[in-house]
Amino acid sequence: MQALPTIIIGAGLAGLSAAVALSAKGERVLLLEKQGYVGGKMREVHVAGRPVDSGPTVFTMKWVFDRLFEMAGTSVERELELDKAETLARHAWDDTGTFDLFADSKQSEAEIERFFGPKDAAGFRRFCRDSAQVFDTLKDTYIAASCPSPTQLAARVGVLKVSKLLNLKPFHTLWRALSEYFPDPRLRQLYGRYATYVGSSPFLAPATLMLIAHVEQEGVWFVKGGMHRLAKTMANLAEKQGADIRLGCNIAQVLTKSRKATGVKLASGEVIEAQKVLYCGDVSRLTQPFINTVAVETAKVPPSRRSLSAITWSAHVATSGFDLKRHNVFFSGDYAAEFNQIFKRQQVPSDPTVYVCAQDRESETDVKLGTPERLLCLINAPAYGDKRQLSDSDVAEHREAMRARLSSCGLTLDVDAGVMQPTQPAGFNALFPSSGGALYGRASHGWTASFARPGATTKVRGLYLAGGSVHPGAGVPMATLSGMLAAEEMIKDRAA
Repeated sequence: MQALPTIIIGAGLAGLSAAVALSAKGERVLLLEKQGYVGGKMREVHVAGRPVDSGPTVFTMKWVFDRLFEMAGTSVERELELDKAETLARHAWDDTGTFDLFADSKQSEAEIERFFGPKDAAGFRRFCRDSAQVFDTLKDTYIAASCPSPTQLAARVGVLKVSKLLNLKPFHTLWRALSEYFPDPRLRQLYGRYATYVGSSPFLAPATLMLIAHVEQEGVWFVKGGMHRLAKTMANLAEKQGADIRLGCNIAQVLTKSRKATGVKLASGEVIEAQKVLYCGDVSRLTQPFINTVAVETAKVPPSRRSLSAITWSAHVATSGFDLKRHNVFFSGDYAAEFNQIFKRQQVPSDPTVYVCAQDRESETDVKLGTPERLLCLINAPAYGDKRQLSDSDVAEHREAMRARLSSCGLTLDVDAGVMQPTQPAGFNALFPSSGGALYGRASHGWTASFARPGATTKVRGLYLAGGSVHPGAGVPMATLSGMLAAEEMIKDRAA
């Protein structure tokens, strides 16, 4: 009799990486996905007949994917075509000039000295050194390891290495720490934005997040064919290893008996039995009636603790007045006010910082002047998508605020002749149920927030967790690692 499968719920990067890792170890894997595509948040939206990456747009921490692809007997280079970025991002605060960060730190340092002055350049050198130390301390003790408690992390780092623990600056906010490096508030704004990579405010998130700057300096890549190609490739690898991927499967309930996961029930009424279940959605959904037990060790994230949501526009428009790079950031006039509106007043910012990913730049032929190009435009928003649906007029108002910020920096979007398809927090909540539209799970506010995320195992035998709301956190490489860590725990339990 054939053994029951291991069921994975959700074909985001966590579910896909777990499917690759488990099937490579001989597990019978059944991956169930509600949508008609793989990738989860790494989704593609077709606008004017062209695919626009409308989720994550930055590929970093390539070593994570090197490890995963090696499990499947292949390599990233064999499966994907990557181009390493020379310019990490272009930044603007007004129409007086642009500032670029480069993959070459010496080039960035020279640009900082030109744009901001020698004191900020000296601060940048210290910042590079310290952010590298934070990453090196946490890479194997936290990021790529099972979820620790604070005392376990201290033990992994080394209880006698107090200086290493203090260098993590856990009790400083990121904004406060950045003031120690950069006299110019614009540079604090630039590096403070890395807190938004995990859906958080730089005024509330710990300084430990400065490690993200080092991650980008280690390498940012463009995936030929778009980021969604990565998800499709991971799905293909899993299937080659024997995994079965079923799309269009809406899970109505995770089934348990005697505090053990036994399978799932689909919305169609079909029941599928399993030996183990790996849940890769937002952990806030793991309450009754979605799971028929109260023993799940995952506290629902209260709305006040949710990470950022967003309003995005997947666009095909012509641009003028500004020389875009692939990644571009247009900063608001008052950063503190922007995050105060989002997290304290639960409002979409009136003067938002705008991220623009120009997807026909750098990795493809240069865009001709006046020719429509593919853009993803994004502004941060509160995660109230389960409580509030923005009206069309609301979304139009926020689009004009976004365009006003771009215009103040010299960029014009020819909206009347183009197409801009919006997604708001309510839309993200529909895609990722019970999240409120939060794109990163729990916000990383306060030094204990990183330890509040659940790990791979639960109190329900045979039920495991992975995804952006689970340790080690949100983002493309982190979610991928969470799937690999969950697979590791599942294989370990099989051997026990």
